[in-house]
Amino acid sequence: MSPGSTPGFVYLDYNATAPLRPEAREAVLKALEAPGNPSSVHRFGRAARKLVEEARASVAALVGAEPKRVVFTSGGTEANNLALRLAIEQAGVKSLIVSAIEHDSVLRPARHAGLPIVELPAGADGVVLLAALEEALAHAPKPALVALMLANNETGAIQPVAEVTRLAHEQGALLLCDAVQAAGKIAVDLSRLACDFLTLSAHKLGGPTGVGALVTRDDWVPAPLLRGGGQEQGQRAGTENLPGIAGFGAAAAAALQSLPRMAEVAGLRDRLQAALLVACPEAPVHGGGGPRLPNTLCIGMPGVPAETQVMALDLAGVAVSAGSACSSGKVTPSHVLTGMGLPEPTAREAIRFSLGWATSEADIERAARVWSEFWMKKRTDL
Repeated sequence: MSPGSTPGFVYLDYNATAPLRPEAREAVLKALEAPGNPSSVHRFGRAARKLVEEARASVAALVGAEPKRVVFTSGGTEANNLALRLAIEQAGVKSLIVSAIEHDSVLRPARHAGLPIVELPAGADGVVLLAALEEALAHAPKPALVALMLANNETGAIQPVAEVTRLAHEQGALLLCDAVQAAGKIAVDLSRLACDFLTLSAHKLGGPTGVGALVTRDDWVPAPLLRGGGQEQGQRAGTENLPGIAGFGAAAAAALQSLPRMAEVAGLRDRLQAALLVACPEAPVHGGGGPRLPNTLCIGMPGVPAETQVMALDLAGVAVSAGSACSSGKVTPSHVLTGMGLPEPTAREAIRFSLGWATSEADIERAARVWSEFWMKKRTDL
């Protein structure tokens, strides 16, 4: 059993929420014991403020940003909404160009923004089609905002954000990059990506839930979604979530330090994929044809609905997911997979294994055995 698993259970759903890292747990507990408000000027307040600023520096270091560009939020969803609001209300964008594989926290507010919108398709490898982007940039009302995630949460496909930023900036457009799934799994460098806005979430990299960040490249100062006090340099009102922020900072520092270990995680993922394809050679690996996150495997079981697979694996002690955790309970097929051109029946058969900092070889062996045994049973019924 790995440190991130419950006794008798294997947890392979890191892209939904990663197990809390020990460093983050310690930082949260320390912050919970601190009585000060970060806005207070006495010694307890100053001590609390120090925890916030240390965490801000750690989060900034994870993505190669300046600490003053980091605004803490309640998570990636708020950060994405804040970035969209900034682009529309303050940067004055006139249109939106959004990849069809974006997270719902970008797609939904973009669709309800009241601006012309183009949704870019992705290819079979899960990577957005640059030709479609160039066409959209040429005809979209200017200035435009392009939204493209760094790595997809379902397939793990890594997107050419630096190239897309270059194309966008040539046309006077801004770039919003949702790096929620990428941070802590691959190197993220804001200066290389050159995007204008970048968003993060703590619980995807081993921090606590309920905290994230918007990172800006230049002197963008977002008008707050929440108004009240002057916290976060006037950019987000409300007393800071001190334990969450402290845990985020500790998780960011630990994730940055352990990035070299992701090569081992990729090896475990590849072993799992190989074992599943031995059992079922015709199983499609979605997003496997190009660069992808080292921890992610999106694979279909022919003729078997994803919900059936998830429940069967859960009963056998292996936790995986079907699509985004934020879309659980839906009966519609994954918009990511259909955005890649897959037919709905195929999209409905895909599940996601996502590994992480605590995944062990034993976890992979058990997951492979359970999936393979379930397939052997189901194929006789097809």
